[in-house]
Parts: sequence; structure tokens; C-alpha cells
Amino acid sequence: MPSLSRVVCKVPGSTSNCGSGFDTLGMAVALFNEVSVERAECVGDEAFGPDIFPLSEMARETVACFFSESGVATFEVRIRIRGDVPQARGLGSSVTVRGGILGGLSKLSGADWDKEKLVEVITELEGHPDNASASILGGFTVSRFLDSPAKVEAVNKIEVGEDLRLVVVSPEFEVLTSASRGVLPESLGFAKVVSSINSVSCVVAALASGQYEGLSNAVHDSVHEPYRLKNIPGAAAAIAAGIEAGAYTGWLSGSGSSVLCACSVDTAEAVMGAMRVAFSEVGLESVGRDLSADNTGLQISHSE
Repeated sequence: MPSLSRVVCKVPGSTSNCGSGFDTLGMAVALFNEVSVERAECVGDEAFGPDIFPLSEMARETVACFFSESGVATFEVRIRIRGDVPQARGLGSSVTVRGGILGGLSKLSGADWDKEKLVEVITELEGHPDNASASILGGFTVSRFLDSPAKVEAVNKIEVGEDLRLVVVSPEFEVLTSASRGVLPESLGFAKVVSSINSVSCVVAALASGQYEGLSNAVHDSVHEPYRLKNIPGAAAAIAAGIEAGAYTGWLSGSGSSVLCACSVDTAEAVMGAMRVAFSEVGLESVGRDLSADNTGLQISHSE
């Protein structure tokens, strides 16, 4: 069987934490990047986009990790990316890149890693499993780890119905995950921990049961949102405005700057409008997206 010359992976973005589920909860969203991985000697599709491999430290790290972990003999590659997942907006763009590269190299080389292996390796690279589990497996995911979030032990995937709308509003304001972790406290009071445990349990129960009305006012986080939201102008007000306009609940997507409100189909337009007004009131332009969850995760969209 002749070897492949080019593989394209389609990878959904994701929202993570979902309130208090820090480093644990994630949900894939129907917003995608495509990553083309090509053998360097092959003629590529120039219309796909420029080769990022020489410039991207993330791409070089991910490629090196694949060859080290798989034992496959190294070969030169070109990597191209196109799609709609914005960078530094809390929608898992780095996982779409890493997942696309690893999925493409796995298929291209014949290593044929399964999705569980991809989640394991991406989690090690990212340092936490929430976005990796969601984007690779699809759906709403609950990831288990023991001593370190960089070592995922197991993932429970729950499919999400299209009747739950995920209204995501992204202000023109970048937040790097590495920087945002520096604002988190070293310890939390007992009452705040108990409240956050209650919140994450209610979120999981509502999504697992499919009774999405149970999300109403379910997010009351003390783990990370109070410390991160205050550094994103308009973010807390946007979540509050979305809930006031009819959303069940809302949260900071990852480390931001995007915020998300979960709502019904009927209220999505009003929720998005209210959230965008909150950002405009502090002088920030924003992009609103009315999304469903993606239940498929990473797909090979093309190979040749």
C-alpha cells in the first residue's frame, strides 16, 4: 500500500472549565480549524495557507513529541492551518493545532494512534486535559486525573443536544492561558470550595441528564473566575447580561477573553445582543457566535 503524502484533520474548538470544573470539564463547540500535514517533498495546496512549521514553536514541539513518542523515523513536514477558531480567546485554539498535527502525523506515518492516545499526548503538552478531551473526543467531557492534570487517567464523554445553544462572545482582547494562571490564588476558603463543588456537580448533572433547564443559575464559581474576570473589561457584565436576557447560566470560556452563555434556541439572539452591548459599554468591539456543541471531535477530512 503506497504511503500517504498529505492528511487534513478537522478539529473543533472547545470551551473549558464550564464554571468551577477547573482543568476537568470541557465541551467541544461547532467552530473548527483544519490542519494540513504534508510530507515536505510533496506538492502542497498553496491555497490552504502558508507553512507554519518553520515559525511556530508550538508546531515544532508537537512534531518532535510525535516522533519521540511514536518511535517513527523522522521525516520533514509542512503544516498549514485554516479555520475559524480564534487565538487567545479561550476557545482551545492550541489544541486544534496540536490535535491536527498529531492526528495528521499519526495517519501519515501509519502509527494510527486512537483518540485516547491523542488525548493523552496533548494533555501532557498542554498541562491539562479539559480542552484536549473535548476537542479530540467531542461532546461534553469530564476528565479524571490524580496527582497531576498533565496525566489524564480517564475521560467520560456525554453527547449534547442541538437544542442547547452556546452563545459565545469574544471581545477584541487577548488573554494567554499561561499569563492568566498567574492571577489565581494559592488557597481557597472552605466555604468557597464547597460552593464550587456544588456548582460543578449541578452543571454535570444537567448536561448528563439532557435536562438543560437544570443549568439555570448553576455556575457560581470561586476557583478561578473572580480572579480572571476582573482583568477582562466587560466580561462579568456580559455574563450577567446574558442571564438577564434569558440564558440558563454563563461562564468564562477557559481563561478568556471569550465568555459563554448556555441557553435555549428561542433566547439565543437576545442573549447574544445583551452580551455584546455589555462589551460595547466598556469600549470593546466583540464577535458573537451562536453555536451548538460538536459531538464528533477530531476527524480526518482528507487524505491522499
